[in-house]
Amino acid sequence: MSPSRMFFLSAVLCVALFHLISCQNCSEHCKTCGGPEKDQCLQCHTGYILHDNLCVDIDECGTDQERCPDNTYCFNTHGSYECKGCDKACVGCMGGGPARCRKCAAGYRSSGMRCIDIDECAEEVLACPGVSMFCENTEGSFHCQCAVGYTRRGDSCERTSEEKGLFDDIQEDEIEVLQQMFFGVVLCALATLAAKGDLVFTSIFMGAVAAMAGYWLSDKSDRVIDSILKGR
Repeated sequence: MSPSRMFFLSAVLCVALFHLISCQNCSEHCKTCGGPEKDQCLQCHTGYILHDNLCVDIDECGTDQERCPDNTYCFNTHGSYECKGCDKACVGCMGGGPARCRKCAAGYRSSGMRCIDIDECAEEVLACPGVSMFCENTEGSFHCQCAVGYTRRGDSCERTSEEKGLFDDIQEDEIEVLQQMFFGVVLCALATLAAKGDLVFTSIFMGAVAAMAGYWLSDKSDRVIDSILKGR
């Protein structure tokens, strides 16, 4: 290879190496630039506007265009924006929180510069009717709970039926029959002891027999026996 050709190739390589070393990335928001600094932008990425060689973020939320759907608000980000949901106390809003509502939602009222929960349970008119219910306030609403001793039946509360005991429905004549059965068991026990020759128990047995005989001969006893014979 001739010396002149070698010199030419060396010059080309030197220029290419110089450009490779000297080339640097543009600033973050610059699409094209005349240097690496942020004030050397020539063109900007989407979401930015060129101003005095600076790429400035466009506040999409500050424009008049309605960018977000109902009950959401626009939140600006670098080079773009987001649509975020309004607070549950709001119907439409200009930002986050109950102080940025356009209108208060049902169950809330305006107080000062914000929408606050209405305590329906503290209102003058009782939210829950009758003594069978009590009011429980919730965020934006309330619930009617059954009071102690009452059970929910649809939209109302009914008194809980108490369980009946074994002898709750027993009739008066049935009680008398049970008493007679008890006396019969006692007499049987006394008769057994009297049969063994115990004078004390023999006397008790004879007295009990006499008492039972008087009871059975009374009018009251006749009614009980008549009820038994009739199949009660």
